[in-house]
Amino acid sequence: MKICRYNEGLPGLIEGDAIYPLADALATTGATRAQASMAEVIDALANHPGAQDALAVARRGEALPLAAARLLAPIDNPPAIWAGAANYRSHQTEMTGRVGAYDRSQFSPDELMAEVFLKPSSAIVGPGGTVILPKIANHVDFECELCVVIGRSAKDVSAEQALDYVFGYTMCWDISIRDPWGRRHNTRNIRKGFDTFCGVGPWFVTRDEIREPQNLHIDVEQNGSNVMHAHTADMINGVRELIRFLSSVTTLKPGTLITTGTPAGVSQLAAGDRLKGTIGGIGSMELDVAAAA
Repeated sequence: MKICRYNEGLPGLIEGDAIYPLADALATTGATRAQASMAEVIDALANHPGAQDALAVARRGEALPLAAARLLAPIDNPPAIWAGAANYRSHQTEMTGRVGAYDRSQFSPDELMAEVFLKPSSAIVGPGGTVILPKIANHVDFECELCVVIGRSAKDVSAEQALDYVFGYTMCWDISIRDPWGRRHNTRNIRKGFDTFCGVGPWFVTRDEIREPQNLHIDVEQNGSNVMHAHTADMINGVRELIRFLSSVTTLKPGTLITTGTPAGVSQLAAGDRLKGTIGGIGSMELDVAAAA
């Protein structure tokens, strides 16, 4: 199923071309409190014994046409946003030429995953949102990535069990300044942490609809031209390994996002650009680009 956040920040169940409101259904069945956060909604849908009853109640309610709703980022305040770094060989190669990135070819899996970084929730922007290019930035790239949504608290989880802790999947745009601060020292948290630098959407697709997260195509169009065509099978560390590694470090709570790194094909952004990303099994999400006022 697809779970979204729409209009005034309400949780919804998408079926076909309709959105069924979820907030009242979850609250009246006791699955969540009233005005629950999206992290609480995810926790309830993944773990509460009354979740199926709540979904049945929602489906009996009055639906809103999907085309009439304003989709927001499916979560606006996740417990954490963990972001994989240099997780495709092709992207490692292009970044060597782009910013003189150091050679990671001999890194062990855990050495590479130790470069995972955090993005702030204040950077989140949703479908149809606008990426604002900071005045200080001389060069900003997009990165488009498969993003994992955690559904159950996970600590010290094996790779073999990792997908049992996944609620679903979405798309993440990891917008990144390359100049200034893109050379010589580690500045990812700043360069990738500006407001609007974390596009998330268009919704969450639950894990039962994605049989294998390492078998998805990623495509990006910039102003109508295809600039990225990639496949998640080419990740160095897949979803299972990322969950294993991160859960060995910290407890991954429901609603936590793990974005898995970009393939090659990143491209510089300019004011007026229009981006459209598509991930197989998930859907498409568009962003506009504008200069800071």
